[in-house]
Amino acid sequence: MKKNRYNTPVQQKKRAIAFGALLLCVFLGNAQTQPISIHEQGSFAVGGKVKTSPGSFDPIAHGAFNPADQSTEGQTLHGDHATVLYQIPVNANELPMVFWHGYGQSMRTWQTTPDGREGFQSIFLRRGFPVYLLDQPRRGLSGRSTEPTTINASTDDQLWFGIFRLGMGTEFYPDVQFSKDPEALNQYFRQITPDTGPLDINVNIDAVSALFDKIGEGILVTHSHSGGQGWMTAIKTPNIKAIVSYEPGSNFVFPEGEVPETIPYMGGALSARGVPLRDFKKLTEIPIVIYYGDNIPNEPVENPAQEQWRAAVTMAKLWRDTVNKHGGDVTLVQLPDVGLKGNTHFPMSDLNNQEVAELLSGWLKEKGLDKH
Repeated sequence: MKKNRYNTPVQQKKRAIAFGALLLCVFLGNAQTQPISIHEQGSFAVGGKVKTSPGSFDPIAHGAFNPADQSTEGQTLHGDHATVLYQIPVNANELPMVFWHGYGQSMRTWQTTPDGREGFQSIFLRRGFPVYLLDQPRRGLSGRSTEPTTINASTDDQLWFGIFRLGMGTEFYPDVQFSKDPEALNQYFRQITPDTGPLDINVNIDAVSALFDKIGEGILVTHSHSGGQGWMTAIKTPNIKAIVSYEPGSNFVFPEGEVPETIPYMGGALSARGVPLRDFKKLTEIPIVIYYGDNIPNEPVENPAQEQWRAAVTMAKLWRDTVNKHGGDVTLVQLPDVGLKGNTHFPMSDLNNQEVAELLSGWLKEKGLDKH
């Protein structure tokens, strides 16, 4: 019988090594196709209030289906709550991560990317963290408001294209970390959602504080408009043990008597707010990290969409220095400075969101917050 030179022990070993390497490449290249083991998951509402109309409800006289014939006498409205979706993985980290969206957004910010990849929800579940995603009061799944509002149907997609720093007008910035697939942009625009009641940051802070009262200690992750609300929530509840803030843009809090001057920019001005020193010092007791993306100028420019972020970074640096001067632990990272170029206002869903997550993971480990 002729010997098969392709089936010698040496060749078998080489094929086994090659096959093992191939499997490793497939595993690393398709990490998001691997299943995530979930110990517990669910959803609930938290916080909110009940509005009651005077009088007595009569189910016969007041039970008309036609809205024109209905009466509110003696009836209630449950509203102004936050809606929370949570997942707890097997062998979970001690501290959960609570993800709070920005202006005009919902928990979709964290769930997936516009081009269909995994968002921070799955990325950090894979890293062993329980995740809690919320829709703040009067937004998204928490649309039941106790106060009325008018929702305008404004054609403003290109305005947000600029404010969210994908580019100018309809032209992407060079090397932007966003898919050029038209469907990705379509999905991006369709995740914008309106307020269903007047925007009230105290209502939002109360609801998120109630969430931490319910789940206990955790890490708060904010984005954009929820950044400033996050500082104030941490003042209200001691259960926030760290804050991660992506591109905070408003409501920076300073000790009374130390509030900086308003920062003017083309198209507006950014002001800070003062709080009692005893409240402010609560922010010095927890580690905080702030991240900003790319295409934010250092000097005034003629593009209002970029200008507001120049002002935000300037205010954030003043805030960092003030917190740290009082004994705090605030780190501010501009992603281009650490080699991550082209990030938009949504680093958590950009093309390089895995690298953005890895940067955050390093900070969590450094601060002793990754405790499996």
